[in-house]
Amino acid sequence: MSLDPALRSRIESILTADRVVLFMKGQPTMPQCGFSAKAVGALQDLGVEFAHVNVLADPEIREGIKAYGDWPTIPQLYIDSELVGGSDIILQMASSGELSSVLGLAAPDRTPPRITVTPAAVEMLRGALADAPGASLQLSIDASFQPNFQLAPHDDNAIAAESNGLRVQFDLASARRAEGITIDWVDDIRGKGLAIDNPNAPKAVQELAVRDADDQRRAGTLTVVDVRPADERAIASIGGDFKTFDGNNRAELEALPKDTPLAFLCHHGGRSAQAASSSVRWASARSTTSPAASMPGRMRWTTACRSTDRRFNRDG
Repeated sequence: MSLDPALRSRIESILTADRVVLFMKGQPTMPQCGFSAKAVGALQDLGVEFAHVNVLADPEIREGIKAYGDWPTIPQLYIDSELVGGSDIILQMASSGELSSVLGLAAPDRTPPRITVTPAAVEMLRGALADAPGASLQLSIDASFQPNFQLAPHDDNAIAAESNGLRVQFDLASARRAEGITIDWVDDIRGKGLAIDNPNAPKAVQELAVRDADDQRRAGTLTVVDVRPADERAIASIGGDFKTFDGNNRAELEALPKDTPLAFLCHHGGRSAQAASSSVRWASARSTTSPAASMPGRMRWTTACRSTDRRFNRDG
């Protein structure tokens, strides 16, 4: 595909405006594909400031950037107007420390995490390895602290930890999130499987009574965010002080201290739950859930108390 000169100029203007540019699907606070989410996570874990282009909102750029760098997939990372690569390359370079070097950052801490693998888990995992010669166990823990075990090629340069003679590989970010974990094999009423106890993961979500939420709002200890558009708010308003996502308000909310308690509301609950999920990423990936309760006015509330790693969602 030959690039139209005007499109080439647009792309070059984007690349020269910022040193680090990520062409991705979605926004950093809400990626629209897993590969883009991984790329964003790797950059954020390094503390890198980067510009982004949501290719889903610009079909011309989406196809043009593929031709520009002769790279067929999204995401794509550019540094100093030079193509670095896609998601896999970004993760590999971040884990090895090469990406930090390119960006002029201090070398990342590659200290292996301290882990405990119980004898029962070792037995089951060794059985899996026996069917895959040359493979190693790879444990990934994403920004929401969701673990993912898989068999991967053995990598002598990977960050690796051992427990009871079992070796487990980690990428850079997962190694930090895995400090102190215990991996066990359980067989209980829920069935058989691996259970991972991670002391770094968000605490279990607890319910918060609707009355308590309303009392906190009235007392000024809870910041309310109405995620509905202006026309819906005009039909049914909650009254009192509240924030919205209008204009630049989202950026202002993202900039709030991480210990700021937030309450999201909409009409049926879907949008407030989505907003709470986004706020999880703002607050370094805390958890969320959706217990049900009634609320006058048939509003749906989702509160995010980022200081205690808790999320509450109230439906009515």
